[in-house]
Amino acid sequence: MGFARACSVALVGVEGVVVEVQADLEPGVAAFTLVGLPDKSLIESRDRVRAAVVNSGAEWPQKKLTVGLSPASVPKSGSGFDLAVACAVLGAAERIDPAAIADVVMIGELGLDGRVRPVRGVLPAVLAAAEAGYQQVVVPEQTAGEAALVPGISVLGVRSLRQLIAILCDEPVPDEPVDDRGRPDAMLAGLMVPGTGLGAGLASPQGEGHTPDLADVAGQLRPRKALEVAAAGGHHLLFSGPPGAGKTMLAERLSAVLPPLTRQESLEVTAVHSVAGILPPGEPLVSRAPYCAPHHSATMQSLVGGGNGMPRPGAVSLAHRGILFLDEAPEFSGKALDALRQPLESGHVVVARAAGVVRLPARFLMVLAANPCPCGRHSLTGAGCECPPSVVRRYQARLSGPLLDRVDLRVEVEPVDRADLLEQGGRGEPTAVVAARVREARARAAERLAGTPWTTNSEVPGHELRTRLLAAPGALAAAERDLERGILTARGLDRVLRVAWTVADLRGAPRPEAQDIAVALELRTGIQRGAPMEMGAL
Repeated sequence: MGFARACSVALVGVEGVVVEVQADLEPGVAAFTLVGLPDKSLIESRDRVRAAVVNSGAEWPQKKLTVGLSPASVPKSGSGFDLAVACAVLGAAERIDPAAIADVVMIGELGLDGRVRPVRGVLPAVLAAAEAGYQQVVVPEQTAGEAALVPGISVLGVRSLRQLIAILCDEPVPDEPVDDRGRPDAMLAGLMVPGTGLGAGLASPQGEGHTPDLADVAGQLRPRKALEVAAAGGHHLLFSGPPGAGKTMLAERLSAVLPPLTRQESLEVTAVHSVAGILPPGEPLVSRAPYCAPHHSATMQSLVGGGNGMPRPGAVSLAHRGILFLDEAPEFSGKALDALRQPLESGHVVVARAAGVVRLPARFLMVLAANPCPCGRHSLTGAGCECPPSVVRRYQARLSGPLLDRVDLRVEVEPVDRADLLEQGGRGEPTAVVAARVREARARAAERLAGTPWTTNSEVPGHELRTRLLAAPGALAAAERDLERGILTARGLDRVLRVAWTVADLRGAPRPEAQDIAVALELRTGIQRGAPMEMGAL
């Protein structure tokens, strides 16, 4: 009787669980039994592993073979266990020293010819292995760069099972031919899920080779300033106005204003995108804030996560540490929009399904764009809007009060006049200038919040703002009056304080003054208060 074990990782959402792959050989009729709660793609690994072992020049044991995946109570899915199963079987057959693979984590799919194919979710899998105390991992050669992002882990990238057997047995490593006929690498096909394109990817919102610039936006001083405040403090934003005023243009330029991701944020975003299958090959680390813009026909499951079996990340998780842009927001279903309330407050989403409960990260900056009515001309003087008042009310009520109460900045985008459109009034500030101010404001906030679990003003709880991070004496008089009149809710007052701190950071002030509170109230309520909104006035 022969016995050997190797290790692999089962992914539950974006979190990994180390799985021990045990292989046991006993005398009897040749059979291959796989136990341990595998799914359909994992059950099929029996045929893939047998063909890969034989085609790699090793002998398949003609005995009763049982492969167990422990812990058996954790659901296991995908083809990433193939490499560990093959090595465990070869260890039990004494082709490989069982001690050489006992503490090695192996992740990869096997082709019938023995080649090792890359799989999704390598980064979160290696992170789970590192947290469990493992120090050596074997991954496909194409994902070795992604696995190497985890510190303290020795990564071995292999191209075929034949190469791995030679390395483990201290034999000469055979060369594997590389397909260099100019075609796309078929081995990378498993990393990208078909259908995941611009809306959930990392490319520029305007396409490859084009960098959107704020200087392209004609006029719109107030929306531009709201965009700068949103980027500096991580505040949610609503643009409302007629079609063609520039709401989508402004939202598409927000990602370039945001500062680059920190190392920890990059690892979080890369882990989510690796599991979702939208991580571009050759770019193992995401360094820019993601931009996710789902269509208004998106279902609630596609927004918050879901699917058959174990839930998969939705748009709110794909936009983690980045931007979730909902264009034509009133056209989304009410259930889908109201499902955003919990992640907007907590920064994560908990998806419960029959197969299990998954907690997915979802700390994003939400940007909504909405027309005033179905035809879009309700706010225009003399434009001929024919929507009845009841239709306008119903259309605007699709954005529920509890959802809008979580939006810090609500800005009316006015139509562009002729002077601004023809650049007779001069071009606005470019993205580089605004992004520099945003980085300085974020640095001031990070210095002030050092030693706390928060990094941006939008994350600070209201209790801290009212007890420790105090505004200047008398600065809250206008906000207190609005609270008494019912214009602001208690949550709204906290969000006004957060925006005021961001405005003060943009000015370089040590704490918010009455002027900063006025700007925050004007950006939230839309009521004119005489606050300066010109470029650079803050």
